[in-house]
Parts: sequence; C-alpha cells; structure tokens
Amino acid sequence: MESLTSRMQAVQSPIIPVVGELINNSPGTISLGQGVVFYNPPHEAIEFLTKFLAEPANNLYKSVEGIPPLLTALAVKLQAFNGIEINGENCIVVTAGSNMGFMNTILAITNPGDEIILNTPYYFNHEMAIAMAGCRAVLVATDENYQLRKEAIAQAITPKTRAVVTISPNNPTGVVYSEAALRQVNQICAIHSIYHISDEAYEYFTYNGVKHVSPGSFGNSSEYTISLYSFSKAYGFASWRIGYMVIPKHLLVAVKKVQDTILICPPVISQYAALGALQAKEDYLKSHIGALAQPAVGIAQVRQLVLDSLNRLQGLCSIIPANGAFYFFLKVHTQMDAFELVKRLIQEHKVAVIPGTTFGIDDGCYLRVAYGALQKETAKEGIERLVQGLETIVRS
Repeated sequence: MESLTSRMQAVQSPIIPVVGELINNSPGTISLGQGVVFYNPPHEAIEFLTKFLAEPANNLYKSVEGIPPLLTALAVKLQAFNGIEINGENCIVVTAGSNMGFMNTILAITNPGDEIILNTPYYFNHEMAIAMAGCRAVLVATDENYQLRKEAIAQAITPKTRAVVTISPNNPTGVVYSEAALRQVNQICAIHSIYHISDEAYEYFTYNGVKHVSPGSFGNSSEYTISLYSFSKAYGFASWRIGYMVIPKHLLVAVKKVQDTILICPPVISQYAALGALQAKEDYLKSHIGALAQPAVGIAQVRQLVLDSLNRLQGLCSIIPANGAFYFFLKVHTQMDAFELVKRLIQEHKVAVIPGTTFGIDDGCYLRVAYGALQKETAKEGIERLVQGLETIVRS
C-alpha cells in the first residue's frame, strides 16, 4: 500500500513521548519534563467512587455536557473562586481534560483556513489542535519577560481571525498575566467580534502574593469569552481526564456536536471523582501547592529550591521571573540546538527537560523546566544534575 498522506503530516509530533523514550533508554534519569504534580487526588475523590458504583444505571451513557451534580458544584466553584456567574448567557461543559475543551472550541468556532492567534511561546497541544482543524496559528511574540504585547496582538488580527488565546498562569513560561493585560486582550476581542480563549489549567498555582484573574469574570464578556479549566493539575487527576469549559450559550449546540462525536459523554466515574474532589477542604490545596502557606510548603517550597539553584546559572542562562504554574523557561546562551542539548542532558547527566522548539521558539536555545512532579529531595537532586549538566555541556 502506498504511503498514506493526510492533514496529520502538517501536525508536529508531541514531544513528551519522544523525551519519554530517551528517559527509558537512560535508567535513573530524573524528569523535569512532563507537567504533572507529585501528589494524589484528595481522599474525597476516592470516596465518591463508591457512590458511582452504588448506582447500577451509571454504566449507561450520561448527558453530553456532564452529570447535573457536577455541573452544579462547578457553578458554585466558578462563582466563588473565579468570579464567573453561570447565567442565561453562558454554560458549563465537562470535558475529558482541558485539551479536549480546546479542541471542542476550535472545531466549534472555525472553518478550515481560519486563524487563531497564539502568543509565543505557545502550549504545543494548542498549536497542534489548530493545525488538525485545518486552521492556521498566527504567532505573536511576547515581550522579553514573556508578557503579552497587546498592540502586536491587535495588529495580527485579520478578517480570518476567530480567536486570541491566552494562558495564565502560563505553560511553558510560568508567568502570570496581570488583570490589566487580560482586560486589554479581552477588550480587543470584543471590538473585533472574535473570541478570547482563556486557558486557566494552572489557576491555583500562583506565588509571592500574585492573584489569578479569570477574563470570564469581566463585565459583559460572557458572549465572547471561552474559559478552559482542568482537574489534572491542582487535584492530581492527570489520568482521570476531567476538565471543563465555560462557553457562551450560543456555542453549546456546536460544542455538543463535537463532544458527542468524539466522546459521547465525559467518563462518568471520573466525574464522580471530580465531584468528590470539589468537596476537599482548602487545606488540601494549601498543603500540596503551598501558594498561600507561610512558610512555603509543597510545590511552592520545591519552586524556591529550584529557583535558588537556577540562579547559579546567571551568565549562562537567562531566567525570567515566573510567579505561576510550575515551570521556568530558560534561555541558554549557546548556539547548540535545543533538542541536542536535551538529549545530552539525559544521556550524560540523567536529567530531562523539554526543548523550547516544541513551544514555537526556534531563535535560540530554550528549555522548559518543570518541577511539579518532584518532592523536595528528588527536586534537589534533579536540579543539581541540570545545573551541573548545563555548566559542563555549554562551557565545554
């Protein structure tokens, strides 16, 4: 049979499995690559599985947009934490992770050939989804601190533009966008009658007193703001595949068509677990993330340890302040190819990171360092390997 050609040839290959294979071939490697957390879901999530099992009808298909108790609980959370009121102008759709929410969105709002504005460095699965839909990602560079450039975003809008995407707290840079910056982008979208897609998967991961802001809470933004959320990060739900989206009500029919075709309904057992997770006390998030705890605990403590070690690389790397998510995005002062550097770090120093080219940055050598999956002891060893590896390889 002749080699098959399809639209997928234009889509970049996901980098995580590639780096994963390199790690498998180098036993003992500590991964600072994949964006997951070290801790498990709250016990309330596990307890709610008995409620799922107690109802025989739960083996049947359920509502495309999610089970009613979870939708109700999410509406309460959105009002309390995000300042988003669910009313007649918007609605919630539960998804199999927030990546699916993004794919739902792109298929619901575009035709082939349309354009979506991504701020670089971008999240690679966003760019992949846009390409899969037969659309074009229009790339707008952020500034030297990875912050949004509203004038550049406005200038990139054409008659084919359907949306601007923001990610805050950001993957891969870890920066958090200010309320003023997000309001400016939101207003640009309103003026041009396009959508503002706000990815907020890392909403709970902010540090140093920085607050997360949801564009969906801005007055009169319900008609054109699409907000994406995830249980994977804050609640340790990576494999459970549960996220949700808040969309304008006029997009519900289109989104349901997409979701019914691909998924039918989100995994009901995972929805029960998510409902249980929402019952967890605030101490669960504080103790594991540590963003509001003094002294820092959990991921916040690991973050400080990583930052202290990375600061030894001043002169060898540029390290931009990042007050969110669990990433740092390093610019390494070398002419070496980023993926080649990643391979050598794994093979020679047994530490793994992700190359910046995956995030749309190819004008230098950049690395994403992820620290959410590590506890304090492992993080210390992993970051020491990274620092020593960069010093050895780059200076050799």
